[in-house]
Amino acid sequence: GDSLALLCKIGNGLSHAYVKMDLHGKSLTDISIISAFVHVRYLDLSFNKLDSLTPLSSLTHLLTLKADNNRLTTAALPQMPYLQRASFQNNNITTTEGISHPLLEVLNLNNNQITEAKFDAEALRKLSVLEIRGNQLTSTAGLGLPKLQRLYLGENLITQVSDLDKCIALKILHLRGNGETTNQLETLDGFSKNMVALQYLNLRGTKISALKPEIKKIKCLPMLRGLILKDTPVAKEEEYRIEVIMNIRNLERLDKDIFTDEERQEAQELYRQREEEGKLSESNPEGAMFLD
Repeated sequence: GDSLALLCKIGNGLSHAYVKMDLHGKSLTDISIISAFVHVRYLDLSFNKLDSLTPLSSLTHLLTLKADNNRLTTAALPQMPYLQRASFQNNNITTTEGISHPLLEVLNLNNNQITEAKFDAEALRKLSVLEIRGNQLTSTAGLGLPKLQRLYLGENLITQVSDLDKCIALKILHLRGNGETTNQLETLDGFSKNMVALQYLNLRGTKISALKPEIKKIKCLPMLRGLILKDTPVAKEEEYRIEVIMNIRNLERLDKDIFTDEERQEAQELYRQREEEGKLSESNPEGAMFLD
């Protein structure tokens, strides 16, 4: 009784049913009885001991599902035609297969055991926010979802960026490592001019160690405004900020600090100095952006 709330009209509007069910923190191991509550739209099953969500197959009106902090090994469910938000963080999930809800917009898979991303871009055509922090992904392969706007991949084991050229709507990308064992990305290969919407890139605590050659690999991102390279080897280099803004003119912030007019002027002068010294070849015309 106290687990049900929000009385709403259903069907043709002549009947009513409770559409919100809160069963979090009940130490549940079996939710078979839920299959009878076919009108539930908002369901919270967090902090239980569930290893299966099979009984949810009859809840075809679900809009939101929270199943955090259980014992799930999969987030697979029959296709839910109206499901918009789903959260499965802090489980033992090992695979992303079987997630194919056409209206799903927000998906949280943080802190599981996922080693490989396998998403069906056609089935997830509305997915705009994906959180998959604290897993065991070694690359971004399989994450090329065209509608994705925010992607959070911090604290994985990522050493390679791939497939993100398909993320033409992506605005925010978190690839943060802890400076030791997670996301030991050493190069910035894999970024593409197709990523026309990317505004914020967090690479804090990764292993990027060669500033000049690597920073040029993200010059292709036309909308990049914020870049985080704090706690990486390159952040210790002399003239680090000047080198970055010299290459990425449209950048507004580096490590949360806004570029000053003085820094931009210094970068322009440094470019001209290098040009005079012949350190920039004609085949590498990044200086044109300072001379236009």
